[in-house]
Amino acid sequence: MVQRREPTARQVRLGTELRRLREVAGMNAAQAAALLGANRVQISHIELGLTGVSEERVRRLASHYACTDAEFVEALVVMATDRTRGWWEEYRGLLPTSFMDLSELDHHAVSQKDVAILYVPGLLQTEDYARAVFSSRLPELTNDELELRVSHRMTRQTKVGFPHEVVIHEAALRIRVGDRASTQAQLIRLLELSEADRITLRVIPFDLDGFAVASSTMTYVGGPVPKLDTVSRDAPHGSLFLDSEAQLSTYRTRFHRVEGVSLGPDRSREFIHKLVKEL
Repeated sequence: MVQRREPTARQVRLGTELRRLREVAGMNAAQAAALLGANRVQISHIELGLTGVSEERVRRLASHYACTDAEFVEALVVMATDRTRGWWEEYRGLLPTSFMDLSELDHHAVSQKDVAILYVPGLLQTEDYARAVFSSRLPELTNDELELRVSHRMTRQTKVGFPHEVVIHEAALRIRVGDRASTQAQLIRLLELSEADRITLRVIPFDLDGFAVASSTMTYVGGPVPKLDTVSRDAPHGSLFLDSEAQLSTYRTRFHRVEGVSLGPDRSREFIHKLVKEL
């Protein structure tokens, strides 16, 4: 099988999950290879996402590893056999691969939870706001690079349809990423989006107790099964994906705590209305 030069985050995740199943079963790579009539290098390449794996092999490995979670196995089969070439492919080679990985994560997501401290989440940004965010990057982007990023972000927004829970700190609402007019337009956009059935928007005001639990930005993306959930964190050169069981549990708990100290949806809309008037 042809070895991939640059596996996608989704391909790497499939390999990671197969490795985790093997390790839970107490097998080494050589033992797993023997069960497939393969060699250790082939198993290593599969687990690194460097080569693909067939449906038959996914099912055989899951059986040999005594995985009884049928729903999880079916989700792994879908990951192994899916050949979707999504809208993001038109940006491949033009933007960093992390943009493609984030778009593919969106495509397969069933839900998303955001905690935003300094910036409005990307899926809720206006075009002017997004342009101002990308314009602040160092080193500075060329105009073409800037417009590609803005175009990609705006397109992402039109492609998602999953339930989206968002908690935004007052700091992110007040910081003028652009000018006064663009800030006001962004707040109005949030009010419009908060009326959508699939979006739940909450605010954490400065004067609300319990801020410590909301001290960092996070994006929690629900996968087709809970074991395939993903946490996305901003990194200097793109998005960093976290997916270990311990990490997922920590971030689920963090979101619930943040949600617990935030204003309810109605009071949050009232709060944003007040900020719009102040501007």
